[in-house]
Amino acid sequence: MSRTVATLRSAAEAVAALFMFLMFATFILQVAIRYGARLDGFVAAFPFFDPTHFGWTLEFCLALWVWLIFWGNAFVVRDTDHVTFDILSASVSWPVRRIFIIVTGLAIAGGLLLSIAPTWDRFAILRLKQTATLGDLFGDWIRMRDVYAIYIVFLVAVSARYLFAVWRAFRHSMNDPDDLPGGEGGR
Repeated sequence: MSRTVATLRSAAEAVAALFMFLMFATFILQVAIRYGARLDGFVAAFPFFDPTHFGWTLEFCLALWVWLIFWGNAFVVRDTDHVTFDILSASVSWPVRRIFIIVTGLAIAGGLLLSIAPTWDRFAILRLKQTATLGDLFGDWIRMRDVYAIYIVFLVAVSARYLFAVWRAFRHSMNDPDDLPGGEGGR
């Protein structure tokens, strides 16, 4: 199981790295086009570099940014990577901390899962809207729904992570926090 999880984590990190690479490459392209167009005769000699053909680069970077943020937070960022204010939970005994994990995990997972249906209803409108310039790159099939679809994946993945934390808190003994992976109550 841990080998599968490690492989999936590596794949998720590779996808996030690909998003960052594509954003960086697109940014470099934007800079090259912007300054290349200012050179006398450059666009006339190389019509491919006409800046009017590269309006899609800004929207592409923004779409990649949205995907990177939600993908990264759903699959790459670990709980230990988040900044937490755990003064209260660190000052109570493990049985109370376990109850905190169960209550907050169920509340967060429940809230995220309950928000899927209304979010999907809003996506019905977005399936009709085309992006402003990504059609130049990908064709007319891409819609705003496709740009924001990663949010649904984020909601499901983060809910699953919190439900797994709840399951682990139920599964492990109230008296022995070192039974949790990582010891010290899962820390």
